[in-house]
Amino acid sequence: MADKKKKAAKKDDSKKAKELNENKAAKNEKDTKAVKESSSKAKSSDKKAAEKKPSVFSKIAKYFRECKSEVKKIVWPTPKATFKNMGIVLVVLIVIGLLVFGLDTGLIALLRLVMDI
Repeated sequence: MADKKKKAAKKDDSKKAKELNENKAAKNEKDTKAVKESSSKAKSSDKKAAEKKPSVFSKIAKYFRECKSEVKKIVWPTPKATFKNMGIVLVVLIVIGLLVFGLDTGLIALLRLVMDI
């Protein structure tokens, strides 16, 4: 009776081992198919890239077309706004110039007092 149980257990073990081997084989086949498909896709994309590579002149033309479209997007200020901004810049320049002149004059006066020039 014990021999029959051992034989049955061995058969079960051998069946399980066969199933595991079959599962591994099936998985390996799927993996190899996936690798082949990905490599074939990569090759086909490389071919497409090589076939559709743009020339230097088409790249230059594309660059100028894009520049033209970007220039169209610019919102230019009105002449009134331009003169207003120019006035603000001139006033700020004059104020800063006067500040620098005043500091320079004051520091020179202080230096003359210290050095007796």
